[in-house]
Amino acid sequence: MGKTSGTRDWAQIYAIYGIEQKHTLFFLLLNAIAFSLLSTVFFLYFHPICLFLESFLFSSSSAAAARFSAGFFGAVTALSAVCLFFAAANFFYSAVPLRYEMAQRMVGSVGDWSSVKTALDLGCGRGVLLNAVATQLKKTGSSGRVVGLDRSMSTTLSTLRTAHMEGVQEYVTCREGDVRRLPFGDNYFDVVVSAVFLHTVGKEYGQKTVEAAAERTRVLGEAVRVLKPGGVGVLWDLVHVPEYVRRLQELRMEEIRVSKRVTAFMVKSHMVSFKKPSQHFVGPGEVRLDWRC
Repeated sequence: MGKTSGTRDWAQIYAIYGIEQKHTLFFLLLNAIAFSLLSTVFFLYFHPICLFLESFLFSSSSAAAARFSAGFFGAVTALSAVCLFFAAANFFYSAVPLRYEMAQRMVGSVGDWSSVKTALDLGCGRGVLLNAVATQLKKTGSSGRVVGLDRSMSTTLSTLRTAHMEGVQEYVTCREGDVRRLPFGDNYFDVVVSAVFLHTVGKEYGQKTVEAAAERTRVLGEAVRVLKPGGVGVLWDLVHVPEYVRRLQELRMEEIRVSKRVTAFMVKSHMVSFKKPSQHFVGPGEVRLDWRC
């Protein structure tokens, strides 16, 4: 298998983290195989299929129409098979090696980890990003810890197992909780990170609805709330990044940076980093902004 940008190959990463949403990958592969078999049937039995279609046509050009129809449907099924195999490959790449590579990039976007005492991973999943943060804390000799927050207790238990496999369990804490109302006080974390999670918040309302956008905005406000003044936030997410940038600008975050486009799960994604200012001034006097929506 191919090497990632780091020192580990895909097989090592997959052995530890596996693939979330395996049913999606299996669905893509099964459909790709089905379309491949169907296109093979059109290729091997082209003439019998043409004769079968011709029997339903009664025009003078029935033979030509039958050949065109058989060729067209054969080509469509073959093209569909190729597209589905490509989608499955992209899903696998996005779920395993790309997620790992982006975790390293996100960790690298934080300047000084030696001074980080507390970090938060929103929607930690199986811990790819969480463990990357913990590994960085371990490398710098920090006494800090990273908290992984997820909505499922079973997921947090799985995350703790991957942290043990990575040898960073002493730097990791996992909690079950609601990202819309983070169970932490204001100005608690030095760093807040999140990878391909925020777009899933509010999906019960539909991805493009106003209600879903409000839910995502609320989570972003919560992330800013628990971030210490001068702290750094790093998000990698799909589709809705311009929405996050606008909200961060409204919240007067500093040093907002957006990475180049990265195709993940067949859609565009970007990494966004920002810094929470130490002070907030609006007009002539200093005010305390309310991060909540």
